[in-house]
Amino acid sequence: MHAPSAMETPPAQRPPEDAALSLWSPALWRHPECRRGMRDMWAVTPGMLAWALITGVAMVKGGLSVPLALTMALTVFSAGAQLAAVPLMMTGTPLWVIWLTALCVNLRFVIFSVQMRRHLMALPWRQRLLAGYLCADLCYVLTQQRHGQSPPADARHPDALAYFMGLFAVNWSTWVLTCCAGVWFADQIPMHWGMGFAGTLALLGLLVTLVKDRLTGLSAALAGTAAVAAYGMPFKLHIVVAVAAAVAAGLLAERVAAPGKAPRAPAGADQGAP
Repeated sequence: MHAPSAMETPPAQRPPEDAALSLWSPALWRHPECRRGMRDMWAVTPGMLAWALITGVAMVKGGLSVPLALTMALTVFSAGAQLAAVPLMMTGTPLWVIWLTALCVNLRFVIFSVQMRRHLMALPWRQRLLAGYLCADLCYVLTQQRHGQSPPADARHPDALAYFMGLFAVNWSTWVLTCCAGVWFADQIPMHWGMGFAGTLALLGLLVTLVKDRLTGLSAALAGTAAVAAYGMPFKLHIVVAVAAAVAAGLLAERVAAPGKAPRAPAGADQGAP
């Protein structure tokens, strides 16, 4: 008799096989993997809060009005794009240059979406657009770590999608609330406190905890090297170069290591049930 694995959804919790998955589905929000995603995101959230706070402060200190800064905090959901666009807006840079800069900063999400596609294609296209907006860096990384080898999400295997939903629920809400707090209290938070440096240290500590094996460490080292080498590129394209280098290194290393190796178990299968 087959015993269900740790990552397999119990039959009683599975939607009907012909049911359409939805970001609004109560069954997915009650799924154990959704709760697991929330716990995993809470564990790494403190490192992001410093960046969210300094992003909110920087927008106001950079010259944006509070209403405009709050609008950006609620809609842009990208620290890189926000911090890159504000100085350009304040110097009267043409709108097309601001848009192009933000686009280049966010090109890494195109790479992320290629690997997330296998789990998000189960959603209606309008909800896929919303999921793309909500898929920040940590949501992508944590989903790939736990469900990178899981079957594509569908009504019978909703685990990966439920996990992703738990991640973005915590990530989006905490980021937006903290960024808005930075906007509201910008006058009471001096820039000389060095929160930007504190945020960098927090993210560095987070990066170390996410390096689980030599392959991940090699990809991270190559990404850092590529970012430094390409730092002089316009529109912050060194970020895209770093992401592309890391993804290429990871794919190449997996292909080289594949011959003669047994198939990898689904991500997270050895971590026990949530």
